[in-house]
Amino acid sequence: MLIDSHAHLDDDAFAADLPAVLDRARQNDVGAIVTVGTSAESSRKACTLAEREPDVFAVIGVHPHEADRVSTVDGVRDLATHAKVVAVGETGLDYAKKYASLENQERLFRSHVALAQELKKPVVIHCREAHRDVLSILREANGVRGVIHCFSGTASDAQAYLDLGFYLSIAGPVTFRNAEPLREAVRAIPLERMFVETDCPLLAPQPHRGGRNEPAYVRYTAAEVARLHGCTIGSVAEHTTSNARSLFGI
Repeated sequence: MLIDSHAHLDDDAFAADLPAVLDRARQNDVGAIVTVGTSAESSRKACTLAEREPDVFAVIGVHPHEADRVSTVDGVRDLATHAKVVAVGETGLDYAKKYASLENQERLFRSHVALAQELKKPVVIHCREAHRDVLSILREANGVRGVIHCFSGTASDAQAYLDLGFYLSIAGPVTFRNAEPLREAVRAIPLERMFVETDCPLLAPQPHRGGRNEPAYVRYTAAEVARLHGCTIGSVAEHTTSNARSLFGI
């Protein structure tokens, strides 16, 4: 069984056929899906879906792209004690697209980390071209734990997160033809510290690249991780599912 540890099932891309998407995931041995909020509205939708579907769990937070409009995590605080909320996020820093100022991104990120510490819940982190600053903030945080979603760094970056006790989640880009640097990093990440995810509806893996991604496709990422580690997809599923269950408490 696999767990899709990071999806966005509230996205409009799934509005017309979400029940079929969930059925395909279950038919492809995806035993649980973690759907992740990117705003207050998105987080509420994630909680509503998790209430309805026993194998769906929610993460609540505000994406760093929204940091010029939202300065703290207070807008989702009332959702934090929902029974199906397993983590805070996604939060972090994005220096690639810079849709929000770096100062505001950092303020919002620190607000999420503080909430995660207060609730004793893990944090789900978005990081693009910002590993040095993300690591600096995490090192300041006392005992915060979590996962770096859609990891895109180097083997050295990976080790720095591992040294802090974080998990690293691998998504569809590991299957892309031009992703050899990422594959090299993935080879260096122990299966005992790894998740797999889709980040759907974006980042569809080969052979679906360019189309809509969905939780059933997490198996392609797991298969590539198995190839890189010289093991079976069953071993990848066993490790990554155990890891996600342990961190998220599901």
